[in-house]
Amino acid sequence: MRGTGTSLPLVSRLLHGLNAAQREAVMTTQGPLLVLAGAGTGKTRVITHRMAYLIEQGARPPEILSLTFTNKAAREMKERFRHLVEPLVDKGSLKAMFAGTFHSFCVRLLREHIGHLGYKENFTIYDDGDQQSLLKQVINRAGGNSAEAGKFKFLISLAKNKGLPLPDASSEALAPTVYRHYQEELKLKNAVDFDDLLVLAVRLLREFPEVRESVRQRIRYVLVDEYQDTNALQFEIVRRVTSETHDVCVVGDDDQSIYSWRGAESANILEFDQHFPGAKIVKLEQNYRCTPNILEAANRVIKNNARRHGKTLWAEGAAGQPIRLVTAGNDTEESAWVVSDILRLRRDENLRWENFAVLYRANHLSRVFEQELRKMKVPYQVVGGMEFFERREVKDMVAYLQVILNPNDDISLLRVINLPPRGVGKTTVENLIEISRRDKQPIWQIMQSETGGRGQAGIDRFIKLLNAYHIRVRQETCWSQIFKDLIAELGFFEELKRTSKDVDEARSRIENVEELVSALVAFEEKKEGNLTDFVDTLRLDTSQKDEKEDQGFGVTLMTLHAAKGLEFPHVYIVGVEEGTLPHDRSKAEGSVDEERRLFYVGITRAMKGLALSYCASRKRYGQEMPCHPRVFFWNCRKRSWSRSMPPTVWSRSLRMKQRIA
Repeated sequence: MRGTGTSLPLVSRLLHGLNAAQREAVMTTQGPLLVLAGAGTGKTRVITHRMAYLIEQGARPPEILSLTFTNKAAREMKERFRHLVEPLVDKGSLKAMFAGTFHSFCVRLLREHIGHLGYKENFTIYDDGDQQSLLKQVINRAGGNSAEAGKFKFLISLAKNKGLPLPDASSEALAPTVYRHYQEELKLKNAVDFDDLLVLAVRLLREFPEVRESVRQRIRYVLVDEYQDTNALQFEIVRRVTSETHDVCVVGDDDQSIYSWRGAESANILEFDQHFPGAKIVKLEQNYRCTPNILEAANRVIKNNARRHGKTLWAEGAAGQPIRLVTAGNDTEESAWVVSDILRLRRDENLRWENFAVLYRANHLSRVFEQELRKMKVPYQVVGGMEFFERREVKDMVAYLQVILNPNDDISLLRVINLPPRGVGKTTVENLIEISRRDKQPIWQIMQSETGGRGQAGIDRFIKLLNAYHIRVRQETCWSQIFKDLIAELGFFEELKRTSKDVDEARSRIENVEELVSALVAFEEKKEGNLTDFVDTLRLDTSQKDEKEDQGFGVTLMTLHAAKGLEFPHVYIVGVEEGTLPHDRSKAEGSVDEERRLFYVGITRAMKGLALSYCASRKRYGQEMPCHPRVFFWNCRKRSWSRSMPPTVWSRSLRMKQRIA
């Protein structure tokens, strides 16, 4: 170890409260080190205490490079570290140490050396809005549709993060041309986008030995958090700044590698000892978050993944509440049971709404839970996504229903007048608005007269469409079929595919519209009113949401991906069904292992109570479809349980059978 003397009081303070594995990770300061930190095992504490231990052993703050993925994680790390080492170092020295995101490290590197790549040091970093604006210009000049800027932005980002030329990452014919012209425009403007920060930093470190050596001379210790989330570029940055004499420590959990769809390479952590020969591996397996029952279920699930670093999470103390495996008749019963259980637990245990989380694989599954929570006047928040009825494609189709019912609704009409594109341009719309204001008439009335111009043909088609469906709504009673026909005639699903950045986004948006159709079917079956009543219900649900109680944010609704890194006393994972969790495309893509890791992440968010549920049937695009529990569901059972004859308890009020694990 570096340094000669040790301060026993400080060493005792740094090591106090650490378990044996944590202490080993903190005190291993030489050579490559992989810390396999299972969920809830105190990895942030290990990282900050290790940094402080390095200082105590004689390292200077500027010699330490600590990299993570989010500004929030970086701030937390720096604050904890500062409290630990304040007795040892002055504030000026602390500021010289770098603890931040990969991207912020790359900005610092590029500000110093980007001149080697033909840029000026005062380059501008383009945000999402800047990128979209520039891409629209480039796409228009290339003869494409600027509405697809989001799709091209995603393709370009994915290609950069995977280190691929765009033709290899996309089947879009225009992609190579757009990519080339986009990069040319960026350089002409002395600008870089967010992904370029990584790309250009790698180029500097790879192509200019003097830059690489200047970085290596300043840095002796490299620490990387959430190493399982690194992509090809981030991995190369770590390799390039680390020489044979450097001490590199990476912390992560291959069982929580769930971001391959955005470029993360799980092989980086699985093959760490091959990339850094002689690496030491320390496993953190003692969990401080979950009960033993929850950890037993998590271990049973994740052990089915063949390619992983073997580890078994465990916790001290009593086994805790049993895990509940629940079968609901349909999604309405599923949401009713979850919300009633939340109400019961809150009452019996005097809990806050924020103690509860409902987790799901896909965003469209939130709809029935949002409706049930509103019905029972339970405050909630949707994290990592908009509330169902606020999603763009849902609002678009609700606007179509509204304008069919009331053509004089200018707001709804203007929202869909050129959706999908029918040649009604911005100038035509502005002209209609101006005439409407001047003559004090609804835009629908103005449209009945010939306005001339290039948009007239599109306006005529729009009028014909609305008139036809207005007649159908008055004459027919199966509104869900009318709605399906409207979606098909518009080619709305094709439009969503065309304007989505990738297949996953398109599928999610299509599922949202299908879920809206299912909501209309359910409304019809209940015979609660007509189509106007249905639209009114949607509007009121959106605008009359109760204020949050308890000065908090309410029950949390979120996807399993968004839940990573969080914890809740009580967790409900819903929709554990074949085709949903795991997603039905995972078999074709060979990504079932990642779906299992995602399920594992969800299980380990629960601190005290965990319930898993699936439906016997679920409405999809208005049709009742049978559902089957995935093997993930049964993986949670103990071996002594019988799948063919599980003990059940019938709840007559909910018409649901519930398995008590």
